[in-house]
Amino acid sequence: MVGTSLAGDESVVDTATQVKRPIEIKWFLIGAVILVVAWLALIPLCFLVWQSFMTTATLNQPAVFTLENYERALGSADSLRLMGNSLQFAFGTSLFALALGTFFAWVNERTNTPFKSLFFAMSIIPLVIPGILFTASWIMIASPQIGIFNLVLKDLFGLSQPVFNIYSLPGMIWVDGLHYAPVAFLMVTAAFRAMDPSLEESAMMSGAPVFQIARRITLKLAWPAILASFLVLFIRAIESFEVPALLGLPVGIQVFTSAIYEAVQSYPSNIGLASAYAAVLLVLTSVAIYYQSRISSQGSRYSTVTGKGFRPRMLDIGRWRYLTGGLFILYVVLVVALPFLVLFWASLQSYYAAPSMAALKNLSFAAYGRVLDYPGFYTSVWNSTVLALGGATIVMLLTSVICWITIKTKIPGRWLLDLLASMPLVFPGIVLGLATMIFYLHFDIGIYGTLWIMMVAYVTKFLPYGMRYNSTSMVQIHKDLEESAAMSGASWFATFRRVVFPLLKPGLVAGFIYIVVVSVRELSSSILLYSPGNEVLSIMIWEFWQNGQYVELSAFGVMMIVALFCFLMVVQSVSKRFGISEN
Repeated sequence: MVGTSLAGDESVVDTATQVKRPIEIKWFLIGAVILVVAWLALIPLCFLVWQSFMTTATLNQPAVFTLENYERALGSADSLRLMGNSLQFAFGTSLFALALGTFFAWVNERTNTPFKSLFFAMSIIPLVIPGILFTASWIMIASPQIGIFNLVLKDLFGLSQPVFNIYSLPGMIWVDGLHYAPVAFLMVTAAFRAMDPSLEESAMMSGAPVFQIARRITLKLAWPAILASFLVLFIRAIESFEVPALLGLPVGIQVFTSAIYEAVQSYPSNIGLASAYAAVLLVLTSVAIYYQSRISSQGSRYSTVTGKGFRPRMLDIGRWRYLTGGLFILYVVLVVALPFLVLFWASLQSYYAAPSMAALKNLSFAAYGRVLDYPGFYTSVWNSTVLALGGATIVMLLTSVICWITIKTKIPGRWLLDLLASMPLVFPGIVLGLATMIFYLHFDIGIYGTLWIMMVAYVTKFLPYGMRYNSTSMVQIHKDLEESAAMSGASWFATFRRVVFPLLKPGLVAGFIYIVVVSVRELSSSILLYSPGNEVLSIMIWEFWQNGQYVELSAFGVMMIVALFCFLMVVQSVSKRFGISEN
C-alpha cells in the first residue's frame, strides 16, 4: 500500500510538473513563421484578386464592384491579340531555349566533342547578366537603325533594307531564348548525369548509329526532365518583362507583363485592369506549375535501376565533333562574348556609334566617370546591396525554420505551410510588385514608398528558392542528432542553433549566393515599387535606357557584370577554402 501511495504521489508530482512546464520557444517561433509566410504570400494575392473586381476610385466617385476589368482583359479584340502574343512569345522562347539547351547538354555529356569543360563553365555566365543588359546589347547588335550586323552588311553589300529586325516577335524569341538556354542546359545535363548509360552502351555494342541512340534511348529516358525544363522555361518566359518592354512596346507588340506595366503607368492609373491582367497571368503560370509537379511525380516511370557507380562511355561522333565544337564556340560568342564586347565598345564612345576606323579615334573612358558622378549612383549601389544581402539573409533564415517544420516534424497541416512558402513561385515578378503595391496602399503601415516595401517583395519572391536549397540539406540531417542533443539537456533553440543550423551550411551558402545575384538583377517587381531616392541598380539601368543614355548604360552594364562575376569568383574561392560545397 505504501508503494502504491508513493507511486501515486509521484504521478501527481509529474502531472503537476507537466502542467507548470512553460511553453517551449519553438512553438512561438513556429506560430510566428506561419503568420509571416501567410502575410507575405497569401494576403497580397487576396487584395490583388479583390482589386481586379473594382473600378478606379476618383475624387468624386468611390470604387465600386464591376466585371468590366475582366471584360476588357478577356473579351475584347485587343485582349485576344494580347493573349496570342503572350502565348506565341512564351511557347517560342521555351522551344528555342529547350532545343539549344538539350542539344548542347547531349553533346557535352555524351559525345567526344572538344572544349566541353570550358563550355560548361561559360554556360553559367549568361545567368549573371541582367536581362535588360542582354536585351540592350542585342538592340545594339541587330537593331534596324543602329545594329552592328545591319550596318556591316549594308556597307559590304550595299543593301537598302536591314537584314535583321530585333523589334519583332521572332526577335523577342531569339533574345530571350538565347539568354535562358543555359537554364535548359543545366537541367537536362543533370538528368543525363543521373541516367544509367548501360542501355545506350548496349545499343552501341549492337551497332546502332549515334543519332538513333540519342533519339530512341537517351532523349526518351530524359523525357521527364526535358518536359519539366520546357515548363520552367515557359513560366519564366510568360513572366518576362525586360524583353517585351524593350523590344515589343516600341513597335506595339504587347504581352501580359508589358500590358500590366502600361496600365499602372497610364494616367490615371488603371489598377483594376492591371489586376485583371495579373489574375489571368497567374492562372497561366499556375497551370504550368501544376503540370510540372505532375511530371516530377511520374518521373519514376522513366528511371533506370543500377547498383553500381557508373561513368558513361563517350560516343565517338567522328568528324562531327569538329562541327559540334564549332557550335559550342558560336554559342559562347553569341551569348557571352558578343553582348559583353558590344557593351564595352559602346561604353568607350562619346555617343553610340558602330565599330569603324573613325570611331576608334573617339575611344574614351569618360562614360565611366559620368556614371560614377551620376546623381543617385551610390544610393542605388547601397540600396541594391541592402536588398540583396538583407533579403538573402531573411529568406535563408526563414526557410530554414520552415523546412525544419515541414521535414522534421509531424505537425498536422505542415503541408499547408510548404504550400504557402512555395506559392510565390506562381507570381510573375510584375504581378508580385502589383499585388504588394495594392496591399500596402490600402493597408498603410508606413513602408509604402520606402525601401522596405521592396524588401518585402524580394523576400516574398525568393522564398521558394530558399525552400529548395534548405530542403535539400535538411533531408540529409538524421533525426538521431537532434534526439541526442535533446537527451543531453539541450533546448530546442540550442539544438537548432548548434546542431541543425551548422549542418545546413552548404544549402544556406548556396541559396544565399543565388538570391544575392538574382536580387541585384531584379527589375520586374522593382519597377512598380521604387520611389525617388529608393532606386536600385536595375532601375538605374532602366532609366538610362528610357533617357536614351546608351553610352552610360553600357558603361554601367560593364561595371555591373564585372562586379557580379568577381563576386561569384570570390565566393567560390572562399567556399572551397572553408570546405563549403554548394548543392
